[in-house]
Amino acid sequence: MEELSYDREALARDHAVYVSKFNDEQRHVYDSIIQSVDSGSGEVFFVYGSGGTGKTFMWSSLSAVILCRGEIVLNVASSGIASLLLLGGRTTHSRFKIPINVTEDSFCCIKQGSSLAELIVRTKLIIWNEAPMMHKYCFEALDRNLRDLMRCSNQRSPDLPFGGITDVFCGDFRQILPVILKCSRQDVVNGTIYIWDYCKVLSLTKNMRLLNVDSGTKSLELVNFLNG
Repeated sequence: MEELSYDREALARDHAVYVSKFNDEQRHVYDSIIQSVDSGSGEVFFVYGSGGTGKTFMWSSLSAVILCRGEIVLNVASSGIASLLLLGGRTTHSRFKIPINVTEDSFCCIKQGSSLAELIVRTKLIIWNEAPMMHKYCFEALDRNLRDLMRCSNQRSPDLPFGGITDVFCGDFRQILPVILKCSRQDVVNGTIYIWDYCKVLSLTKNMRLLNVDSGTKSLELVNFLNG
């Protein structure tokens, strides 16, 4: 009920404003994801973009259009601070009950028939912000759990990535990668989320922050920071 209690009229107005401000890259990302949600094809996307390219703006737009229809979108992030930027945001461990000490064989602690399982079955879209910060075992654990949970609504779910729910992972691989204690650089790279064969990569390259900077010196400083 909490995820269905949003003000749909206000969200519809917000959505109209968001869409009017899209650039061509943002429009392509938006259309690709919404097409997957509307068709029920359950595609998996990775949206790659550096800071300032409008990733959070995209999540607000996608959340608004789905919630104003009376449907459910789950916004999660790899850290508590990042989750505060998302509508109804939660950390991934909190929302999906991912074990703290995750291994290659881990499952999320979500039981069939529970209220959380029912929420996930009714979910149209999952948005996972700052995904590169998490160990790849977290994604594999969620994948296994969703394939099992979605069997009650889709008999093909065991064969579909993440049970057939449209998933959007996003982030920037130049930022913080998974923290793995007492390991080598190779171990960190091996623990990072990988782009599966069935995952579509969408890129945001136009930095919207630079468009609003008037001073040449300030603009140069921002460019150096973003590229550093």
